[in-house]
Amino acid sequence: MATEDQISLFNLPTSSSAPPPPDFDPEQIPTAARVPIPAGTYETMEQMQAHCNRCFRCALGQSRTNAVVSRGSMQAPIMIVGEGPGQNEDEQGKPFVGKSGQLLDKILASVNLSAEQDVFICNVVKCRPPENRTPTTDEAEACKGYLMEQIRLVNPKIILLTGATALKGLLGIKQGITKVRGQWIEQDDRLYMPIFHPAYLLRNQSRERGQPKWLMWQDIQAVKTRLDEIRGA
Repeated sequence: MATEDQISLFNLPTSSSAPPPPDFDPEQIPTAARVPIPAGTYETMEQMQAHCNRCFRCALGQSRTNAVVSRGSMQAPIMIVGEGPGQNEDEQGKPFVGKSGQLLDKILASVNLSAEQDVFICNVVKCRPPENRTPTTDEAEACKGYLMEQIRLVNPKIILLTGATALKGLLGIKQGITKVRGQWIEQDDRLYMPIFHPAYLLRNQSRERGQPKWLMWQDIQAVKTRLDEIRGA
């Protein structure tokens, strides 16, 4: 699947967490301590949601209304990973339901992808950072076990990383999103693509060639083309 514009992955981190024993109970994991969340901890997203609503692994849990875990299909071939919940998401308990989410749904619909059937949407952190600021590295690390479990449970073929926080949090790549967006990155038998965050597109409305909205249109078409190839369409 490699292409000439791919990023070298030789130095990217890999997961080495051992699976829990067969009789493991996720309730044994303290929600107020940085105890690792091993692969295989959760059987359902509802189970994770309940755990996240009691989580205080970082300070974000002290100010949340709801933990924001996911929306979309558990059988989705595409996962979209954002940064963190905003106010609307915190109130409703679902990711990407504000203006950014509405734009994301339109972008998906433009290539005949359903936000409820073809994609699974989540964030790097499950609780809203104050004033919608960027999650810190420490906060992202505290929440990473949940994200890795979501990837395991959904097992998507394609993961879209919306913004630099998702890119750094999952692949360890610290380059700015403008330098790497639209490039296919292959790791662990999955394809990753960094794309602009919808909030960035809302701040840059121009549709002219070379502008963020135009670039996003190129990227989402490439995603749909690759998905069709995977599906054998």
